[in-house]
Amino acid sequence: METWDFIRDQGLNYHLGCALKYIVRAGHKDSKEQDLKKAIHYLQNELDNTLLESSDSNGSGGGVPLSVYVDEGEDRKGRAESFDR
Repeated sequence: METWDFIRDQGLNYHLGCALKYIVRAGHKDSKEQDLKKAIHYLQNELDNTLLESSDSNGSGGGVPLSVYVDEGEDRKGRAESFDR
């Protein structure tokens, strides 16, 4: 079974799907260490978002991850230019 088929079949969200992708490919492409670090990055992001949602006082979930917030002094043009994937 292809990894993306498994991700889709299990209904995994973006972050969990990416983490699984990097875990599965670790040691088969490029650097195993780099792939495992990327998987941890996506898992940490998912955990942070989960914790943010669980601490949401109104219980609605779906909060904006802290990594999305931009300093108030930054202009709109600077946001697009500084965005790093």
